[in-house]
Amino acid sequence: MPEPFTQEHAGERLYGVHGGSVDSGPTAVTAVLLHGAGRGSKERLLPLLDEFVAHGCRALAFDFSGHGESSGELGELSLRRRFEQAVAVIDAHAPADGPLVLVGFSMSGQTVADLTRHYGERVAALGLCAPAVYAAEAWDVPFGHGDGRFSETIRRPDSWRRSPALEVLRAYEGRAVLAVPGTDAVIPPEVTEAVQEALAFRAQFTRLELPEADHQLGRWLRDHTDDRRELVAALLTGLGDRGWTATRGWVAKQLPEGRSVVDSGFLSGGWSSQMRRLILDDDTEVVLRSFVKPFFRHHAPGLLGREASVLALLADADGVPAPDPVAVDATAEHCDHPSLLMSRLPGRVRVDEEDLERRLDLLAAQLVRIHRVVPQERPRTYQAWIRPEKVQGVRGPLWERAVDVIRQDPPPYEGCFLHRDFHPGNVLFTGAGADLRISGVVDWVETSWGPADLDVAHCSTALALLHGPEHGLAFRQRYEAQGGNRLADGPDHLYWRLLDALAYCPDAAKLAGPWRELGRTELTPQVLGGRLEAYVRGVVELYG
Repeated sequence: MPEPFTQEHAGERLYGVHGGSVDSGPTAVTAVLLHGAGRGSKERLLPLLDEFVAHGCRALAFDFSGHGESSGELGELSLRRRFEQAVAVIDAHAPADGPLVLVGFSMSGQTVADLTRHYGERVAALGLCAPAVYAAEAWDVPFGHGDGRFSETIRRPDSWRRSPALEVLRAYEGRAVLAVPGTDAVIPPEVTEAVQEALAFRAQFTRLELPEADHQLGRWLRDHTDDRRELVAALLTGLGDRGWTATRGWVAKQLPEGRSVVDSGFLSGGWSSQMRRLILDDDTEVVLRSFVKPFFRHHAPGLLGREASVLALLADADGVPAPDPVAVDATAEHCDHPSLLMSRLPGRVRVDEEDLERRLDLLAAQLVRIHRVVPQERPRTYQAWIRPEKVQGVRGPLWERAVDVIRQDPPPYEGCFLHRDFHPGNVLFTGAGADLRISGVVDWVETSWGPADLDVAHCSTALALLHGPEHGLAFRQRYEAQGGNRLADGPDHLYWRLLDALAYCPDAAKLAGPWRELGRTELTPQVLGGRLEAYVRGVVELYG
């Protein structure tokens, strides 16, 4: 049975319970369960605490001040005080420097992020259950009674987008489980999506769907044993390897005999997947691509299977530097997530302005060589990434005209081999000035058969966002100057340009996240939105 405890902190008496053996040593995992706001308390979390104890963990839960049995007034509590109270309890009742599993409900999603920033490497796993995150300016403000400054701050539209919690979660590299109810009348879906995007960036991430549940997940898990067990099992899977035990084992089996991984690190610039550089004991390197985001994980069998076969094909293609495939587990039969292991190419992604004119000519020439690849078997026909009815967030005559263009049937075309996601973020460069060269083209999961116009359009949109509309508008001329395939004229070419550009509505900034990570921090949503509109206006004027 859990044992009660009290903790004095800043004039308040906090009541809690803890369970699990106190004799299991300083390295034993301690699970810390944090209830939500309003009427939340530790009582609903006791069955979850027992489940952690049954798995051999220490576990504790307590009432924040103003909740349950603890002293204090709820209106005087704040996000800062919640964090400070949790630190006081953890420091007093968990082994010093021992690993932590932090589980937070609703408002405690923010508290879990605050604790993760504070405890760093000690945090072995995060469980976020219908979590909330808040703008930085709300952190010190007392909650009040629903009509004060805290409520005013958090109710400002999109204020949560400025939450430091999202950056903490984006940097977190351990095990993370996001529990999502089927119906949530409290947390907007945009918040849940942003939390998921942040966790999927580096963490060993799993989304746990609870389709019959509502926002009160503490109550739901209290009453549903199987879901409670699934959450705990997911949080504790592979904990010693930060959740990557199965993938580590699979990678080890794919390496040459006698070789082993001695170090690893993240590769910048990815959006659809996590990319890791693995350094072997002979100083050679390989790259591991893992699909963690739910959408890409669902489609991984087709995506990774296609990429592995395309990389094998390109091994014999002249002028197209692509990685060599080592092994693929497209269905996650052996790995924690669908994964592809491949050779590492030299060079780096370039999104700066130096040597820009030379880089743009090299990009155009490289795309020409890709379009000259003749596969023994044609890849699948291209798929459009946007439909007219899905274009959102833009209004006015320009956008109405653009959407009307893509409502038409696709123009006839002469097909060729397409990379389908060719842009600066998927190209590696070495050297500088006259010695500047393309050393690799990566990310072949979308390889297709279709009009050369579509690859030109995709690279043009990216250049318009990254370097300015004029560079996107001029890329066709660079491609044609390098001897590229014949492109459509007038309205037919306009169709392909807009079919790509409209896929960036309404949130071009979301896809530009890797560019900001590479140093282009000035690419704000406002800048990108302005560039996209100017580019669309330009292509309509040129080809309409």
